[in-house]
Amino acid sequence: MAKTKSVFRCTSCSHEVSKWVGKCPDCGAWGTVNEVAVAASAAAPGRRAMLPTTAAAPLSQIDAKVTQARSTGVSELDRVLGGGVVPGSVVLLSGEPGVGKSTLLLEVAFRWAAQRTETALYVTAEESAGQVRLRADRTGAVHDRVYLAAESDLSIVLGHVEQVRPSLLVVDSVQTMLAPEVDGVIGGVTQVRAVTAALTSLAKATGISVLLVGHVTKDGNVAGPRTLEHLVDVVLQFEGDKNSSLRMVRGIKNRFGSADEVGCFELHEDGIACVDDPSGLFLHHRADTVSGTAVTVAMDGKRPLVAEVQALTVKTEIPQPRRAVSGLDYNRVAMVLAVLQSRGRVFLGKHDVYAATVGGMRLLEPTADLAIALAIASAEADVALPAGWVILGEVGLAGEVRKITGLTRRLAEAERLGFTTALVPPGSEQTKIGSMRIHEVGDLRSALRLAGLRKSRAAREPVGVE
Repeated sequence: MAKTKSVFRCTSCSHEVSKWVGKCPDCGAWGTVNEVAVAASAAAPGRRAMLPTTAAAPLSQIDAKVTQARSTGVSELDRVLGGGVVPGSVVLLSGEPGVGKSTLLLEVAFRWAAQRTETALYVTAEESAGQVRLRADRTGAVHDRVYLAAESDLSIVLGHVEQVRPSLLVVDSVQTMLAPEVDGVIGGVTQVRAVTAALTSLAKATGISVLLVGHVTKDGNVAGPRTLEHLVDVVLQFEGDKNSSLRMVRGIKNRFGSADEVGCFELHEDGIACVDDPSGLFLHHRADTVSGTAVTVAMDGKRPLVAEVQALTVKTEIPQPRRAVSGLDYNRVAMVLAVLQSRGRVFLGKHDVYAATVGGMRLLEPTADLAIALAIASAEADVALPAGWVILGEVGLAGEVRKITGLTRRLAEAERLGFTTALVPPGSEQTKIGSMRIHEVGDLRSALRLAGLRKSRAAREPVGVE
C-alpha cells in the first residue's frame, strides 16, 4: 500500500498549500481550501497521485438510461437540444434584452411540471415575484408544481433547491447571481465563474437539469469569461428582430447532439409559440406572379427554409445609381450585379436597384445567388418568372452556376410546399422529385434564357416550362 498524506487544495484554482487557510493565496477565493488525501506516485516522480473516491468502471457497464434526454414540452426547443434536456446537464440560453428568454423558460417550467409529477424551480434575480406572476398570468404558465424564488444570493438558492427538490432549475440570470464567499462585484468575471461552477457541480451531483439565462455583449457574445461556455454542456443563442415576431434559437455547443440545429418561435402578447413550419413566414402568397420576385431554399443549420427574394429597378439620371439591400449580403448582391452585366448582358448602369427578402429573413449563403440574379433581371425586364419555380445555385464570376450542399433536402422542402419546377446547378443526376420537375442550368445565360428573360423587350413574355 502506498503511503498517504494530507494536503490542502483550492477547489477553484487547484493551488496546494501545506496547511489550511481561509483565503487561497493564489486566486484569492475564500473558503475554497479543503483537505484531500494524496499518495506518492512511483510512475510520475515529483507528482502526487490523489486517491479516487469512486473506482473506475468499464464503459460497457455504465448505465446510459439515466442520461437519456427528457422532453421539455416545447417541441422546437427539444429539436435544438437533440430530443430534450439530459438529467444533470447545464444549458446556457443567451440573447439580447427583450428577445423573450424569460418568457420561453417560464413556458418550459410550466410544460415540465404539467406533463409529469415532478416540480420545477424558477429563480429570478432580476424581477420581483409579482412581476413573474403577472407574466405567468398573461401567458397561461401558472401551475402548482412550478415554484418561484426571487433571490440573488447563491447560498439561499441552494437552500431553496434542498427544500423544493426540483428536477428542473431555471436561473434568470447567471450574471445577476451573487456567491457571498467569493470576492468581486455581481456580474464580474470571478462571480460569474463561481456561480456557474457551483450550479454545474449541483447539476452533476444531484441530476437536476439546470437552465441558465445569460446576457450578451454588444458584439452578440455571451457576457462574462469565455470559460463560462466551457463549463456548461449546451450553449443556445436566442435571436430575433424587434420589428418582427419571429424568434430563432440556435445551437452553438451541444455535448448531447448536433450543434447546428435551429428552432423557430413566434412571440406574441399571449406568450411564445412554436412554429413547426416557418417557411410560410418567408413567402408572400399572392394569386398572380409579379416581376422582380424569385423563390429559393436556404439551409439554417439542418433546417431547409423556403424564402422569397424581391428586386426592384428604377431608372435614374444621377451619375451613381443607388444600391439598397435588406436581408441580403450587400457585397454578394454587388457581385451578382456585376456578373449580370458582364455575363448576362443585363445593363443596370442607369438604374437604382433595390433587393430584399420577405418576412425579415436574413439570407447570406451563396445558394441564393441565382435567385437574386433572376429576380433583378425579371424586375429590369418587367417580366414575371413562371409560377411554381424555385431557383437554387451559386453564381461564379465567370457566370457559371456552381453546385450547392443539401440539394436533395432543399428540393424536398420546396416540393412539399407545392413548387412544380426547380432550376438547379448541373450534376444533380435527378430529373424529378415527386411531382417536381428539375432543370439543370450550367451558366447564368442558360438560366435567363430558360426563364424567358433573354428576348427583346418587345417580344418578352412570361414563358413556362412544358
